[in-house]
Amino acid sequence: MSKKQDSYYFQNFIACAEYSCRAAHLLKDIMSHFDPALVSQKLDEMHKVEHEADLKKHELLNMLVKAFITPIEREDIMQVSQNLDDMTDQIEDVLIKIYYNGISSMRTDALEMADVLIRCCEETLELMKEFADFKRSKRIHDHIVRINTLEEEADKRFIACMYQLHNTCKDPLEVIAWREIYNYIEKCIDTCEHVADTVEGIIMKNS
Repeated sequence: MSKKQDSYYFQNFIACAEYSCRAAHLLKDIMSHFDPALVSQKLDEMHKVEHEADLKKHELLNMLVKAFITPIEREDIMQVSQNLDDMTDQIEDVLIKIYYNGISSMRTDALEMADVLIRCCEETLELMKEFADFKRSKRIHDHIVRINTLEEEADKRFIACMYQLHNTCKDPLEVIAWREIYNYIEKCIDTCEHVADTVEGIIMKNS
């Protein structure tokens, strides 16, 4: 395999991580300037990002089908690609949950969770930039550790959000709605950690 073909997969990973970052920033912007009347319109904007990310993933899979030799195992390429795609899908799912639950105002702690999500997506992007050089990179382990740390921070924030929700909100339907939204934001961050864990496993196998 040529160097150009060899680097294609890693460049595709970077592009997919960039879509996740775009989706995370868009979600935070929608939540920060929340207008229930505009959520349906913003869903179309989010879906466009998600669709472009899907196309990028399918490009990689089409390349993989034709490849004779790959820089890492095919199953690992597919797993990283799927995990990155899951990141963008789950971010879109958060906005879908906000929409169909009829959220009328945004909770401050949800914005704080969205901030953690952005930081985690951006750290995942930095991890992907180092991935092609994983055998020599001095920084790749630090990115994995930071993603794991952010996931732990998200777990703590999730518990705090749920505590506040159950102790301050008296409307049972609102409690149900926000429980689902908080849960999906946490799932987004968990998916970032899945990317990091997969990369860590690939490094171990190829060391």
